[in-house]
Amino acid sequence: MSALTELYQAVRNCHKCEISKSRTNAVPGEGAENAEIMFIGEAPGWHEDQQGRPFVGSAGQFLDQLLKSIDLKREQVYITNVIKTRPPDNRDPLPQEILNCRPWLDKQLEIIKPKMIVTLGRYSMALFMPGRTISQIHGTAVKKDGVLYFAMYHPAAALHQGGLRGIIQSDMLKIPGLLAGLKKETELNKAQMSQKEETQQLKLL
Repeated sequence: MSALTELYQAVRNCHKCEISKSRTNAVPGEGAENAEIMFIGEAPGWHEDQQGRPFVGSAGQFLDQLLKSIDLKREQVYITNVIKTRPPDNRDPLPQEILNCRPWLDKQLEIIKPKMIVTLGRYSMALFMPGRTISQIHGTAVKKDGVLYFAMYHPAAALHQGGLRGIIQSDMLKIPGLLAGLKKETELNKAQMSQKEETQQLKLL
């Protein structure tokens, strides 16, 4: 049994939050265990609760289109949410619910070790880039501990505000270049470290 499979079982058995009593299915997440990119949304909706899978409703269909625009499929990335259970009536997640679910998200990050984390919406953005607003920093990236964090509007925002659709599509197109730049920087750093070690060895001879 893989580490992710064990995690999924634990999430499905979790009842720390009151909302677990009303769910049909917990929605841990899905995708490649070795994914370079992890997309983190807010919370499951009705369709996700029914199927136990993230982003399968209208917002999920838009996300699939966005992935296709950069030549990616769901199977190549990892998709999850800040909380793993649908809040009643699709209300916003409560602070305690986010806190209760944080260990599950941290474990997913530990297992997958993504090179790039794409935050979808303000709740996931707030976990990694606190004190900012999505309107200020969407389409921008920050690097922490070798991981690139990229902020985007939630795909559902385009369903409610048509004017955001083009912005979200444009932000998505930045991802391949940012990831390529990160890889190049990592390779350059490795080469410099290797060269430094060789120089030190020569000095010892």
